[in-house]
Amino acid sequence: MKISVVTTTWCCAATVGDCLASVASQSYPDREHIVIDAASRDGTLDILQAHRHRLAVLVSEADRGIYDGLNKGIDRASGEVVGFLHADDVFADPDVLTRVAAAFLDPGVDAVYGDLVYVARGDTLRVVRYWRSGAYRRSRLRWGWAPPHPTLYLRRSLYERFGGFDLRYGIAGDYDLMLRMLMQLSGRVVYVPEVLVRMRVGGVSNRSLKHLMQKSREDYRILRANAVGGFGSLAWKNLSKLPQFIAARGRRA
Repeated sequence: MKISVVTTTWCCAATVGDCLASVASQSYPDREHIVIDAASRDGTLDILQAHRHRLAVLVSEADRGIYDGLNKGIDRASGEVVGFLHADDVFADPDVLTRVAAAFLDPGVDAVYGDLVYVARGDTLRVVRYWRSGAYRRSRLRWGWAPPHPTLYLRRSLYERFGGFDLRYGIAGDYDLMLRMLMQLSGRVVYVPEVLVRMRVGGVSNRSLKHLMQKSREDYRILRANAVGGFGSLAWKNLSKLPQFIAARGRRA
């Protein structure tokens, strides 16, 4: 069973090498790495070209944002299962895809996810926030729960059935996609209770108060559009993040 890992890049020369090396070091052999670059101008493309022999697909062209790039990657994926690793992020260890693949050996499984840690930009072993997902129950979606998107792997057939990322959302398109999928899929959703991804802080959605406000507005629209909830769900979604900072105290990845 092939797993497709999609990465989008734009002017991330400082971190993309770690991402590429992390995928290349995975012990699971039946995988492909697809990179969609948004016409970077800072040397990112030079790094990608140097690693071209490790990539199944490399595209560099202007796009309409990160979700447009992710959709392009999904369209080019040939694996039965698709997941994402952003250019600032790394897998927690070399056996992440092996554990994901083991869960998908059950043909009744549609989705697999795990835990995530936010780490310092300059030290990917210093944990800033520990996101312990917990077991999936559809009812939890109405309380603002969702798995960490960078840990979520879905069968490619689900994208063919339900579509990809909605480009109307600039920051929270991943939340919309997860709700749309998880509210409708009929297969099992498996939780792997281990950290799968180390994510550097400073991403688009949380890099400024303006972006945080935009994300909250989009989250509310998404909750309403998917008939999941409203202001109460949004409040619980945001409040649930506070214990993650407490859980991170003194941790090293």
